[in-house]
Amino acid sequence: MIIYFIIGAEIAFWLLIIAGLVLRYILKLRRISIWVLAATPLIDLVLIVLTALDLKNGATANTFHGLSAIYIGVSIAYGKQMIDWADQQFKRFVLKTGERPKKLYGKEKGKREALGFVKHIIAYVIGALIIWGMLLILGKDEQTIALYQVWKLWSIVLIIDGLISISYVFFPTKKK
Repeated sequence: MIIYFIIGAEIAFWLLIIAGLVLRYILKLRRISIWVLAATPLIDLVLIVLTALDLKNGATANTFHGLSAIYIGVSIAYGKQMIDWADQQFKRFVLKTGERPKKLYGKEKGKREALGFVKHIIAYVIGALIIWGMLLILGKDEQTIALYQVWKLWSIVLIIDGLISISYVFFPTKKK
């Protein structure tokens, strides 16, 4: 059941963004578009509530409950960046006014990768707090081992991302 909540949250997130961009650029309703785009964090709140209710109603914690924590962490940490990206794509492909982002090299790319890793850390901390909160409330046993496994795997992914991101700082890419 929780997988449907996650899929629904992702669909709702992008529909709100598209609606906000259409309101802003096509219908010229800038103030309303700001409110619509600002409502995207409400999706995270709904997902937290639905996840908690699912567990409270006796569902066995599984990988998807852990994924909902990851989704929330990523959405909070990267939400503004995702909206900015969608805004640029909308301008470029729908309005035909935006330009292609320039490819970064050297220190600029290293800085962007390091900042991306910092956001990943923020997403990880938020998601890990949610996972460990669920473990604290539910208890760590065979019913909740999937949550612990999700946290462990994400920890490994974070370390790998950190190594790759930092490598761009110490070994900057060069223009070909």
